[in-house]
Amino acid sequence: MAPEATPTPPRRSLRAAAAAAAKRARPYDEAALDDLLSDHIGPSNPRRRNRTLAERERETETEAMIALSLGFPIDALLDEELRAGVLPSPSHQNDYIVLRNHILARWRADVRSYLTRSRIRETVSAEYDGLMCRAFDFLLEQGHINFGVSPSVRSRFPEEHTNGSVLVVGAGLAGLAAAGQLLGFGFKVLVLEGRDRPGGRVYTQRMAGPGGSAIAVDLGGSVVTGIHANPLGVLARQLGVPLHNIRWENCPLYRPDGRAVDPRRDHEVDSVFNSLLEKASQLREMMGAFASDISLGSAMETLRRLYGVARSSEERELLDWHFANLEYANAGCLSDLSVAYWDQDDPYEMGGDHCFLAGGNWRLIHAMCRDVPVLYGKTVTSISYGDAGVEVVAGDQVFQADMALCTVPLGVLKSGSIRFDPPLPARKLEAVRRLGFGLLNKIAMVFPYVFWGEDTDTFGCLNEDSRKRGEFFLFYCYHTVSGGPVLVALVAGEAAIGFEKTDPVVMLHRVLAVLRGIYCPKGVVLPDPIQTICTRWGSDPLSLGSYSHIRVGSSGRDYDVLAEDVGGRLFFAGEATSRQYPATMHGAFLSGLREASCILSASRRRAEEQMETKKCLQRSAKLCVDNLGNLFGKPDLSFGNFSFIFDPALKVDPKAMGLMRVSFWLPIGETDERRCNSGQGPEEASEPPGPELQALHLYTILSREQAYELQLVSGGDLCKLALLCRNFSLKLMGHNSACALGNSLITSIANARKGRRRRRAVAVPKF
Repeated sequence: MAPEATPTPPRRSLRAAAAAAAKRARPYDEAALDDLLSDHIGPSNPRRRNRTLAERERETETEAMIALSLGFPIDALLDEELRAGVLPSPSHQNDYIVLRNHILARWRADVRSYLTRSRIRETVSAEYDGLMCRAFDFLLEQGHINFGVSPSVRSRFPEEHTNGSVLVVGAGLAGLAAAGQLLGFGFKVLVLEGRDRPGGRVYTQRMAGPGGSAIAVDLGGSVVTGIHANPLGVLARQLGVPLHNIRWENCPLYRPDGRAVDPRRDHEVDSVFNSLLEKASQLREMMGAFASDISLGSAMETLRRLYGVARSSEERELLDWHFANLEYANAGCLSDLSVAYWDQDDPYEMGGDHCFLAGGNWRLIHAMCRDVPVLYGKTVTSISYGDAGVEVVAGDQVFQADMALCTVPLGVLKSGSIRFDPPLPARKLEAVRRLGFGLLNKIAMVFPYVFWGEDTDTFGCLNEDSRKRGEFFLFYCYHTVSGGPVLVALVAGEAAIGFEKTDPVVMLHRVLAVLRGIYCPKGVVLPDPIQTICTRWGSDPLSLGSYSHIRVGSSGRDYDVLAEDVGGRLFFAGEATSRQYPATMHGAFLSGLREASCILSASRRRAEEQMETKKCLQRSAKLCVDNLGNLFGKPDLSFGNFSFIFDPALKVDPKAMGLMRVSFWLPIGETDERRCNSGQGPEEASEPPGPELQALHLYTILSREQAYELQLVSGGDLCKLALLCRNFSLKLMGHNSACALGNSLITSIANARKGRRRRRAVAVPKF
């Protein structure tokens, strides 16, 4: 093969440059990054303040490049940093950026250890301590440092949960990433998973190999797409798991009759394919907003006919193979993809090799589950949310918490199988409807031995029928990472939909016929597979598809809308909420870190609001108590130990409400409980207050008419209290409760009295 030379394989072409073959002969060693960073920034405890100016400048430049590789601008702040208010003043921006980059570089240099402020202080002057803490806190809370599965990170989980409770719906990459972060932030977390296993659409199946050996095969998400700055690469480093870079330079293509495709013809059609994509980009720029209603498939076919390319059957089959590859990358038919926005995430692609994780991605999932409480077999059917918190129903069980994080796939949201109460906002429902959720299926086959060549990681097959161009168009050779001779055939595009409706035995015979057509002419005897598995992601009720894409009529903005929280109580994560990294495993993981940070911020805002409300209530209660004392100093009506106040503006209204106070005089040190137990009523303790007595005042709200009726009762204060409680069904309360329940009434009476005094103070003019 001689594909077009590009530095990294973009989504539009999953085969890398052959020129990089010599550099990629060995499996990718993720730990080598530690050595590279160490060469640039020195050992873990350099005394940075004692370095020469030239050394500092070189170090700062290197750290800036590391930060750039992690998605941070070299000389500017992220929007998230601006919103978080990390700068005490604009003049601190340059110093902040240098400190931020330094912290990121320190973390990347040793992701197995928990990075602390004290370690940063060893290399930063004390005068920048405040600014360093701002940068450190931002990076920590946003999930840029100290995340993952390292024991040093997990050991930092606090024993007490002081920040509230969160229910996480779904134990996939997004849900587990969020749960781990939230536990580290001090939340009480419970994950509800409908399956009997974690991982969601990341699923490693154990298959039987030769001699009864166990083989691990990824039937869901399998490829780490771009290792540079990829958080899944960080997890692999923390676990010490090697990554195998996929050797795309050795990806032969075969025609339907089994003959190898001529490399020169392949290169020509590959160039045509990329030229058509470029022309489609130019077309959408010319059409502007009108391009949002056109599919990528129709645009590409129109351009193909316009320029008269790929006319022969072989050229058309080759072009169809590239189209199938594009449909695989986007999990959608080209006829569904929006020509305007299908590649809106290209600027954010992770650089570096595409890799397999040795032993399967279950190793990441298993490590992420450690110390995280997960309940399996809990298919959620209802999520209610409001000011009081959230309520999640799974089967016949109801779970309650302060907040909920929903990480179910977009296909499940589209199906409406989860009822939200109240219903989700219209803009979110529209985003769910507009976004596409496509399909990718696989056939995994375990053979007695490797017959396809030890140095081959991938090979492709062309199809005569354009409608079936995605059927077994690409094979992954897993023998390098699975522990046995495994081939995985991919089925993408329109063929993936038909695959779901076809008998697995029929599909197995088809794929074996394709393999025999390729290898039998070479004299290779194709053995029967030991075990095979066919996926059905579109029929799985807990996924209903594979991953998202931007459909005609949609845009990248819909990813952002889907990621928005509702009322600070209900949050959303998953690859379909990631505008920058949709349809990727790392996109799902990063969305979990993002929402953990959002939940922390929402919890803090709510705590601040509650504290402010409490302070307001305390101030209001103090004012109310003062008002009560002043108002009852001059009651409108009093008899015995009973006093009454009413709104002076409603003198003639017998139904006007007022406040009653009954006073008990107790010896100092004697509680009201002892007085009540002694059987004494208020009239028996009605002597005037003296220095040895203290007052106990109880209150109730009643009408002026009830007060007059109470005044007419004979037989003493006990009889009056009996009428109050039995006939009027009123209850006595302390001043705190009286202020809480009667605050508006007390304020109204106080204001009315003030107004009356002001009117009396006005001099009457004489004529």
